[in-house]
Amino acid sequence: MLACGAAATRFARERARRQPVTAKKIDKDLPLIQDIRLLGRILGDVIREQEGVAAFDLIEQVRKLSVAFRRDADHEADKALKKLLKGLSADQTVSVIRAFTYFSHLANLAEDRHHIRRRTIRERAGDTQEGSIEVALSRLRWAGIAPRTVAQTLAGSYVAPVLTAHPTEVQRKSILDAERDIAQLLTTRDDIAERAQLYNAARDALTPRELAANEAQLRARVAQLWQTRLLRYSKLTVADEIENALSYYEATFLREIPKIYADLERALGQEKVHSFLRMGQWIGGDRDGNPNVTADTLAQALRRQSEVALRHYLTEAHLLGGELSLSARLVDVTPEMQALANSSPDTNEHRLDEPYRRALTGIYARLAATLQELSGGVAARHAVAPQNPYASAADFLAELRTIEASLQAHHGAPLAAQRLHPLIRAVEVFGFHLATVDLRQSSDQHERVVAELLAVARIEPDYAALSEEARRAVLLRLLQDARPLRVMGTTYSEHTRGELAIFEAALRMRQRYGQDAIRHYIISHTETVSDLLEVLLLQKEVGLLRGTLEDAASGAATADLIVVPLFETIEDLRNAAPIMREFYQLPGMAALVQRSGGDQDIMLGYSDSNKDGGIFTSNWELYRAEIALVALFDELPGIRLRMFHGRGGTVGRGGGPSYQAILAQPPGTVRGQIRLTEQGEVIASKYANPEIGRRNL
Repeated sequence: MLACGAAATRFARERARRQPVTAKKIDKDLPLIQDIRLLGRILGDVIREQEGVAAFDLIEQVRKLSVAFRRDADHEADKALKKLLKGLSADQTVSVIRAFTYFSHLANLAEDRHHIRRRTIRERAGDTQEGSIEVALSRLRWAGIAPRTVAQTLAGSYVAPVLTAHPTEVQRKSILDAERDIAQLLTTRDDIAERAQLYNAARDALTPRELAANEAQLRARVAQLWQTRLLRYSKLTVADEIENALSYYEATFLREIPKIYADLERALGQEKVHSFLRMGQWIGGDRDGNPNVTADTLAQALRRQSEVALRHYLTEAHLLGGELSLSARLVDVTPEMQALANSSPDTNEHRLDEPYRRALTGIYARLAATLQELSGGVAARHAVAPQNPYASAADFLAELRTIEASLQAHHGAPLAAQRLHPLIRAVEVFGFHLATVDLRQSSDQHERVVAELLAVARIEPDYAALSEEARRAVLLRLLQDARPLRVMGTTYSEHTRGELAIFEAALRMRQRYGQDAIRHYIISHTETVSDLLEVLLLQKEVGLLRGTLEDAASGAATADLIVVPLFETIEDLRNAAPIMREFYQLPGMAALVQRSGGDQDIMLGYSDSNKDGGIFTSNWELYRAEIALVALFDELPGIRLRMFHGRGGTVGRGGGPSYQAILAQPPGTVRGQIRLTEQGEVIASKYANPEIGRRNL
């Protein structure tokens, strides 16, 4: 595969040499070829310097023989290549593998940069692309749908990419960070070249120096890559997975998602758009098959998520304070803004006439105290001591709104657009929790917990041996009983204690970080109605479900977590609608869901259904299941169905472009509500580069 990439590059170079490059006709791929040539040359230089001339010559020989065989079908080259590779020592083999691996990584970075470059050229020419906001809104305009109608529709929508860890994800964060730096340096190189076009090249002494400095930085990052091991020597921990995922929020999501909303509102003529695009996360909450995920890792995940969000807000508040240097001697402020400034602990005499700065100093102090309270972290700057932490993200948002209203009322609207509005949007989307963490566990694990609880309480000695009908009867009776199941003074098994600890942690985390911190409980291998009832019973045991099913009709019962069945195999998909129909026919169930928010997520598994029945059967049964579920929920007033698509990275696991996947859904099954997994092995390719990440979002 690596040799094929080298051959493709060589072919592009040959084609570029054969075609005349004139002012009238410039090969659109020439910048790509130049970037690959530059990065390849730097990599070669690094290998020669680090490993010696002999190692470089060996790698070059492998490349040339590979190109000759792949491009020219030279079978003698094929024989020579096989003989050469068989004769390599272990150290030589590693060196060759690393060289071609890093070349492929660098070529991918160049291709990403070229993709952005070509997109920019098309946008400047007014040539919109399929999948862009511009194309979508132009189609709505052609259909006679007004911007206000679009905004009203989005107000009831919910779209959530959900990041998941995956055992096939092997890239180290150190590698990803270095590659992000290289991608940024390629962008800077384009900027230098673009500025150089404004000057006479013969008299431009600055551009060559800037390009040389840029190349020196590229060389440093490539040398860093070469001296950094590709693979981990120790097993990836849940904490490592959490940190890897959070790096994409810092690099892409926190800044790019507000830009998407700004673009959308601009295209809609400044119609206000509800924050319908949110982020979800499995890392730290997905216990299915991973015993390392515990109540402690769930707490750690949300603690670190909160820290990332709050540190972003602290940075933006600090920078905003630098920008809003407005003097009360020159501009008026609203009474609410003046009250906010007066409540600030900032008494610095140099800022007495600067109400916005005083207010933001107070906001920074409150954020710093919130950071310390929710994550244990310490803010980097302290104009005044951290104090008076926010009780919720809504309180922080309200103070930002006060600043916004005052600016807009006193000719300061342009000052709000650049930083305040993106910050407000970020708080709306990310809150103090950053992303909603889903909980997931296999149904058989819940059965074990319920069986032990019932046996110890002398309610049912052998729950696992009961028929489905008998299980339902027992569970419904217990859901109508306000008393808990646990017996005081009893020591339960480690498994039961661990599972109940997750539910108890979820209750605490929601109280600590907000109700959106944890909202969904996914049940893998859902095969019966009792699989759903068991999770409701466990919620009731720890206080996540308040009241009883008998109370649901009167509106007194609510469940904090949406019970989400995951239908994975072909048989499960065929039984999805019948199971959900029987579930909602249970007394009080529909009223409980309606009272708890009226949302019902249902997850569909692409990977297991592909393995179970093959790609054609899987897609057909997924299609049929969605149609049947939509028909069922059309009969259930007050309950909104949301499909959650468990798609993998490869086509065989349901992978592919998300935009096309959404368009391919059966008619009437989306309705503005959708969640999709972003599997670990493709997250980097989609979101490591901020611009490409925004396009994918």
